[in-house]
Amino acid sequence: MDTTHDPQRRSFVASANGHADFPIQNLPLGVFSPAGGRPRGGIAIGDSILDVAAIATLLPEAARPAAAAMAAESLNATLALGTAPLRAALSALLAADSARAEEVRPHLHAAAGCTLHLPARIGDYTDFFAGIHHAFNAGKQFRPDSPLLPNYKYVPVAYHGRASSIRPSGTAVRRPKGQRKRPEETAPSFGACRNLDYELELGIWIGGGNAQGDAVPIAAAPGMIAGYCLLNDWSARDIQAWEAQPLGPFLAKNFCTSISPWIVTPEALAPFRIQQPPRPAGDPAPLDYLLDAADQAGGALDLQLEVLLQTPGGGPFRLSLANARHLYWTPAQLVAHHTVGGCNLSPGDLLGSGTISAPTPDGFGALLEITEGGRKPVILPNGEERRFLKDGDTIIFRARATREGCVPIGFGECRGTILPAT
Repeated sequence: MDTTHDPQRRSFVASANGHADFPIQNLPLGVFSPAGGRPRGGIAIGDSILDVAAIATLLPEAARPAAAAMAAESLNATLALGTAPLRAALSALLAADSARAEEVRPHLHAAAGCTLHLPARIGDYTDFFAGIHHAFNAGKQFRPDSPLLPNYKYVPVAYHGRASSIRPSGTAVRRPKGQRKRPEETAPSFGACRNLDYELELGIWIGGGNAQGDAVPIAAAPGMIAGYCLLNDWSARDIQAWEAQPLGPFLAKNFCTSISPWIVTPEALAPFRIQQPPRPAGDPAPLDYLLDAADQAGGALDLQLEVLLQTPGGGPFRLSLANARHLYWTPAQLVAHHTVGGCNLSPGDLLGSGTISAPTPDGFGALLEITEGGRKPVILPNGEERRFLKDGDTIIFRARATREGCVPIGFGECRGTILPAT
């Protein structure tokens, strides 16, 4: 916590003061292109986007390399350099009492007139399974007597996903095709996914790097994290049920993953760090390479996560409200485990937290849970019902971090609309 979190700090960018997502206390990083312009790095401030490289010479020396690197069409170099000095310098530059306000104003672009892109070149993407309530709810549909497999509380379970099909918020999602087989059918058929679903996740951006063969100690793992976004791990449930044995997801996941386009930095989220919730009595303690006192004391996030459904017939309607505090493993534990065998992470790599669900049905993070596998439809306020997603449906994720005495910050939306299969 420092002056950048001061609730009294205001910006000369008027729309930032009281902004639901992007007050001066946030300053997330992204890649944008103004009308007729090429993509370049920027930060969100209220309803505007600041072209950071264009004002690099106005910043202190310590912040200039990261700012200048934002002239590129991706933020990999900036993430590798670290963003803490840059965020601090931008906070002072954009403050209401800034002496350089008139020099900055020409480089502010109206966000409504800009296009947002993926913020980095994603070399690798790994999806974890750290939402224990989702793991339990999904598991009991297939293994009522043993919903969680024996390894779940010992190891952060994950699979390697497909980086090439990650898309920024607003990109439409084509309904995938594949093999699917209902329980009553004797053989699979090929066709469009019948049971298309969303999964509410937190994306974790990697900023540092480690050499192949070198594990990142749990105490150093937070320094590898450049920031966070919202992530929708779209899931073709019927395709997944047939193909996943024995190696796990393939076509059911690789057709699209949607992310919110802004990277919310660890520094912006500092006021919303909380103790990792104590494990239930009887659960094993994390193994030594996953256990760090500082991480347990403040490595979790108090971040409210909302899912809304907009149908062609109305909405948006809230489907659930969860919180990142319900993750069984901290982000640092995910990083430490990812590297413990010698895997090398690089700036711009992306991790998914796994589906985040609350303990109660009003906070379930996927339709698979809400509808009990499609057996119990959700009834929307306009009378429509959904077991799984239909063509034309739009799923919207939002996030908000709040704490008494602090200015709330948000992530912007992660949105995707379902198109028919071709």
